[in-house]
Amino acid sequence: MGISEEKAALRTRYRQERNARYIEHSFEYLVTSQEFSAANIIASYRSYGDEPDTSALNRKIIALGKTLLLPRIDGQTLQWVKWNGKDSSLTKKKKIEEPLGDAISDLSVIDLIVVPALRIDRKGYRLGQGGGYYDRALINISAFSIGLIHPDEISSEDLPREEWDISLNAAATPDLVLRFTR
Repeated sequence: MGISEEKAALRTRYRQERNARYIEHSFEYLVTSQEFSAANIIASYRSYGDEPDTSALNRKIIALGKTLLLPRIDGQTLQWVKWNGKDSSLTKKKKIEEPLGDAISDLSVIDLIVVPALRIDRKGYRLGQGGGYYDRALINISAFSIGLIHPDEISSEDLPREEWDISLNAAATPDLVLRFTR
């Protein structure tokens, strides 16, 4: 079995496990961490289904006067668009809500990026949904990166990885931030 097939099998298993034990949690506490406090421009995402809920976190980022960027799929890449917190400035593409408006052109202005994940290992490598959008995005964004996961989704074993996979700086559960050395 190749790495791609191994990842696909793990995604199926992890989605089933997540679905069986999903409990909604808030990640709002993250705004008090040193990385969020120091950041002015934060890229996040709109969660859906049984992903860790980003709604309270995103509202808090905006309430603190920080700039919040949300992703929009453009072909095989993600564009980042400033979001004002209003649902009327979103459009739905399949299961994903995406922001309307002009994308930023300079990704170096992003201070921190919040990334979805199914699992994260203790070296900071994540297993995502399988589209590769965040792997491609992280190549061009040098900001502090933090993946959101539910409790018990930190893998004690190394996740399979390919040459383009990039480790995150941290993982966050509803009550813990685990920072990785890179």
